[in-house]
Amino acid sequence: MRGGNLFIRRIIGTFATLVVAILAFAPKAGASATLLLEEPYGKLGFFSATGHSAVYLSGVCAETPLILRRCAAGEMGIVLSRYNGVGGYDWIAIPLVPYLYAVENPEDVPLFADAKMVAFLRDRYRRKYLEGAAPDLPNGETPGGNWYELVGSSYDRTIYGFEIETTAEQDEALILKYNSSPNRSHFHTVSRNCADFVKDVINFYQPKALRRSFVADIGVTTPKQVAKTLVKFSTRHPELRLSRTIIPQVPGSMARSTAVHGVVESFFKSKKYIVPSAVVSPIFAGCVAAVFVGSGSGRFDPSHDAMIFALGGDPEKPIGHEDLRAYRKALEHLLAKANTGTSPVNTSPSNVEKAWEHMQSKAKAGFDQQGRPVLHMNVGPRVVSIGESAENVLTSGAPPQMVQALLEARLQAELQRSSPPSVSEREIARDWKLLQKAMGEVDPQVTARTVQHPLEPSASLHSERTDGNRP
Repeated sequence: MRGGNLFIRRIIGTFATLVVAILAFAPKAGASATLLLEEPYGKLGFFSATGHSAVYLSGVCAETPLILRRCAAGEMGIVLSRYNGVGGYDWIAIPLVPYLYAVENPEDVPLFADAKMVAFLRDRYRRKYLEGAAPDLPNGETPGGNWYELVGSSYDRTIYGFEIETTAEQDEALILKYNSSPNRSHFHTVSRNCADFVKDVINFYQPKALRRSFVADIGVTTPKQVAKTLVKFSTRHPELRLSRTIIPQVPGSMARSTAVHGVVESFFKSKKYIVPSAVVSPIFAGCVAAVFVGSGSGRFDPSHDAMIFALGGDPEKPIGHEDLRAYRKALEHLLAKANTGTSPVNTSPSNVEKAWEHMQSKAKAGFDQQGRPVLHMNVGPRVVSIGESAENVLTSGAPPQMVQALLEARLQAELQRSSPPSVSEREIARDWKLLQKAMGEVDPQVTARTVQHPLEPSASLHSERTDGNRP
């Protein structure tokens, strides 16, 4: 009898070991593909107003920027995209966090970015991971070209994500296809652009889901069109569980991106094109207007029902308009009370952001001992280092007034966003707490008087939303 029990226990143990092994090597569930619709920046013509498009794959990672593999536990996936003139390659894979912020860890994202800081972060990442696609110049300096668009996209523009569910088997098939196919660029603005690449990737997962428009975009595949057709396709296929996300542009002195358009829409809404056309040929201008109205391109709102992207967590609801106004009023009151002349950024509340931009433009970007971004600034005869991320802004040893100035500029930039709201209340609350701590070192009474009381209505609204409307 004892021998029989031992035999049974051995059978059970062997079976359990087999199950564990199978689960360990089984494809992981919960994969997704996200079409990224990226707003345009700069002013190069009506084609540039169409923005950029890429695709984020949560279950696919990269052994190198040119070799794909399945993601291991804890990895966040990669962004695949096509650019013109980057190492002669058709596509390059970049991990999600570097693609958005040019840093490897979410806690290293700068609170307030300017062109020098962004260039510094991008070049550091390039030297570490992208020498094959964008090598140093012969003198060791940073090369020119479009490689910079591979990393730090969220410093240049706001991005809209349209996510659909995929399977592990589909990911495996895509990895096999792209690893075994020639990766040579044949970029063409009209026929093989970034949106064409995304169309091919999404259609690999869902055949015939995306298509170009011969009316709204005169046959050119555009980022807005592929996003629009994916939304329409998902209404006929609810099993894809489409969800929308906004990845806000990082606050800072970088020029703000603009609304994304289709080809005809860009022409119609650009005065430098449509006005001369109307003068030369009213019939032609009328036809453009008719095509724009009839195609419905202008009615597509990529921010509709979108949640706010949160690094390391689930997307969150945008902050409500009432809460946004409450925070704005509280910040104005706080700045008016706290501006006593002791701060290096001694200016009116409405100009705090501009004043900090001026100070930051004279600073030198660097890293602390933990590899997090800092600003080196001259204060009299000495150089001080100010932490630039939420993790080191209070621990860098910088004068409290300078830390306060950075956080005030950050909050003012966040709270100015209104159409549509593109910041979550959790992020605002985090930055507000950081400012409270920085000001507490300067004058705890001012912090208590000016911060806590104005935000009491906002706290109750937050409780109601959390209890009754959690997504």
